[in-house]
Amino acid sequence: MSTPDFFCSRLDQMIDLRHPLAVLATRLPWADDWVAGLQYRDDAERFKRAVQERLEQFGLKLHPEKTRLIEFGRFACESRRRKRQGKPQTFDFLGFTHCCAKTRKGKFTVLRLTSAKRTRAKLQAIKLELRRKMNRSVTEQGQYLRAVIAGHGHYFGVPCNGTRLQTFRYRVARLWHRILCRRSQNAYVKWNRMQRLIERWLPRPHICHPYPNQRLIVTTQGKSRVR
Repeated sequence: MSTPDFFCSRLDQMIDLRHPLAVLATRLPWADDWVAGLQYRDDAERFKRAVQERLEQFGLKLHPEKTRLIEFGRFACESRRRKRQGKPQTFDFLGFTHCCAKTRKGKFTVLRLTSAKRTRAKLQAIKLELRRKMNRSVTEQGQYLRAVIAGHGHYFGVPCNGTRLQTFRYRVARLWHRILCRRSQNAYVKWNRMQRLIERWLPRPHICHPYPNQRLIVTTQGKSRVR
């Protein structure tokens, strides 16, 4: 059994799906990180207490800094506006920062943006690797960065995240330029040449994942759309 499957099965055992609140909870488990969504705060607080009690039976406990109740969803904006509490809170999950937002038509949607913490960590790792490859050929460095940019885009290329994808590509390009200019005293690379290297080796980001409500739509031979 894989690690994610192990944690998911243990999670189901610990929560006890026969509990009445378990039916109300929308769980999104991944390894040891998971999110539970409930409509009412009273239910959420009772669900949290039930999970804590269940975890104690296994000698476990919730992480105090990573466990919190937040007001999130289609009614959160209006509710917090009436209470004068500002914008709805956000939460990080699987490398994305999840925010309450609206579409151009005014409908509620969950905005998924690359987590700032994940971006900083990745850029730091790229910086260290470029330092290690400082005296390697431009081609080798470019091939490495191309794979990094492509992999980043394949994971974080979700709708409405294009701006952060472009920012990540630009910051990687600046790191690369800095490394190339430090290879020797006479190794300064003019920006017009750097732009050619960027266009050649750093692929432009694009959205490669559909909206969640489009992912499970199937078109039959009669061209009717079913879910």
